[in-house]
Amino acid sequence: MSELREAMKHAKLTKTSRIIGEYILDHETDACFMTSTELASLLDVSEASVIRFARALGFTGYMDFQKSLRRSHTERLSRISSQVAVPYERLQASMAQHDENYIQEFLMNTQTNITSVIKNNTQDTFDAAISLLMESRRKYIVASRANTGVASYFNLLLRHQLPDVIPTWESSVNVIDHMCDIGPEDCAILFSFPRYSEMDRQAMQMAEDAGAKILVIADRPSAPLARFATVLLTVDVDTNTFFNSYVGVQLVMEILMAGLSRKCGAANAEKLQRIDRYIGTLGVY
Repeated sequence: MSELREAMKHAKLTKTSRIIGEYILDHETDACFMTSTELASLLDVSEASVIRFARALGFTGYMDFQKSLRRSHTERLSRISSQVAVPYERLQASMAQHDENYIQEFLMNTQTNITSVIKNNTQDTFDAAISLLMESRRKYIVASRANTGVASYFNLLLRHQLPDVIPTWESSVNVIDHMCDIGPEDCAILFSFPRYSEMDRQAMQMAEDAGAKILVIADRPSAPLARFATVLLTVDVDTNTFFNSYVGVQLVMEILMAGLSRKCGAANAEKLQRIDRYIGTLGVY
């Protein structure tokens, strides 16, 4: 909020405008989601005063001001996870914020992460990833620790559409053992988010040395393992607490599966019917 405080210092504000500004400085999260009418009612001022306040700061109106406020707020929160990787340090940083409206805070971060999927990746990139999956013989899915949650769901969806899908996080055998037969006709699909895994790096080196294609889903182009990517999809996973948010990652997976389903068409119908026939006999779905 330093930008707003600085702008208020240099703007010609009335007494009423300063009351509005001070409230926003003290209640940043709430103000991000309040309409001009709601803010005016809460402070017992006119809606016109709220609009004049925004214009005095150089904005075209209150909505323009609110967009800037939300963007600044979200960037401040995301810096916790982008600058601090160790979970307990991230937790300490988030606790220092003293933000009471944690639901709205998390919603704002999640919205930003979801938006990053479309902002960061073109349809051509998604199409290239889908082609990579369809053209590969075996599909090795690689993930570590918390990343195995989304990878496990991807494994379920992908094997319903394509054959020879191999998850590599089974505890009795490590990823290197799983991938020892990988070749140039195969591909590796890597989920790589902070904190990054050295074992994943070794697995990608193995895939690269074997001439396999590599689909990397990571948080940014500069992520340590992004350099291995034949196709790279990026998605923000920032939160204002100690763990990564995988909502945006789920969107990436579902876009891939939706596109893949369109490409495969009716070819999967028999497989899905066969699965349903046997699952149905158990009454477990």
